[in-house]
Amino acid sequence: MKQNNNTAAAIPIFALVLLAANLRPALTSVGPLLDEIRQGTGISVTSAGLLSSLPLFAFACFSPLAQFGRRLGLERTLVVSMLVLIAGTLLRSYGSVPALFGGTIMLGAGIAVANVLIPGVIKRDYPSRVQSTTTLYAMVLGLSSAIASGLAVPLADWLPGGWRAALAAWAIPAVIALLAWLRPALRTSGEKNIVRVPRTSVWRSSLAWKITAFMGLQSMAFYIIISWFPVILQDTGYSAENAGFLITLFQLISLVVGISIPPLLKLATDQRLFVFFASLLMSASLVALILIPSLAYLWILLMGLGSGVCFVLALAFIGLRSSDHYRAASLSVMTQSIGYLVAAMGPVAFGVLHDVAHNWTVPLMAVVVVTLFQALFGLAAGRNRTV
Repeated sequence: MKQNNNTAAAIPIFALVLLAANLRPALTSVGPLLDEIRQGTGISVTSAGLLSSLPLFAFACFSPLAQFGRRLGLERTLVVSMLVLIAGTLLRSYGSVPALFGGTIMLGAGIAVANVLIPGVIKRDYPSRVQSTTTLYAMVLGLSSAIASGLAVPLADWLPGGWRAALAAWAIPAVIALLAWLRPALRTSGEKNIVRVPRTSVWRSSLAWKITAFMGLQSMAFYIIISWFPVILQDTGYSAENAGFLITLFQLISLVVGISIPPLLKLATDQRLFVFFASLLMSASLVALILIPSLAYLWILLMGLGSGVCFVLALAFIGLRSSDHYRAASLSVMTQSIGYLVAAMGPVAFGVLHDVAHNWTVPLMAVVVVTLFQALFGLAAGRNRTV
């Protein structure tokens, strides 16, 4: 079995951490800079919403390209995905509207492939430590996401080039991750030992669709928050720096809760109460933000608590609700492709609702409705049964 000792595993783990650290900053660094991007390019609020959603559409559309991992090898395919991510990050920062949207699609495609392949790397190289390695991977995702949100505005202020330089700066850690993967990529000859997962009946399972709906709705709410709330908070009187800090706080709280939830899951026979009340906590916090925006720190903290629980459960449902690893793999593909497609509609629809209503109350109430449906689908997904 591969990677049986700590010495052999040290470099792959380090490379895995570096790669994970580059799968969210290119996305979460945009929200705090949306106002500057709109002013610099002249795009509308609706177009800004589309900009935030494009990576999610890319996740849904380009995830099947990960099948090249079977021919090229996981490491080589991940190197190609990192090259695409770097190229997309730099192109997006060029300044023109076509480059802005084209680069966003490119970096989304690179991240989409890595999203699909990393669980395979973990399962292949760390079969006896899948849970701990996956937890480390999720922690790095959450931490890098929060750091990128918090540094977005300061980088735009410090670096010559403003928002363009702030977005381009994330190509630097991506290059470092690429270098870490070059050596394993050069020594691999293909993944002939990867089992081709047969098609199962998950696409005809009502439970699978409920899990997918929950995944999509909780992702939609999350990406609306990180994409649009910095702008909303600035419109209610917060500075760009404080708005960026609040979104960072939201993600850090989600991360801490995510780490704490797995041990609690062992104490319950199912997850219905967890997911239901976490979703309702998000609903209540959104309503409170509309009514009392001066206490945004409190409402953002509570949103982070609810979002963290829902995110962990959305991932956990894939394994908990699957009767075997073949169905788990099929359910993973289903929830990721369809779920991200659902999530991608959120930021765009949010921007459209703002343009139509000329206020933030209407789109925020729409997110409240999303979280209520999330609670209902979560109740169904949380029952102790399998696909």
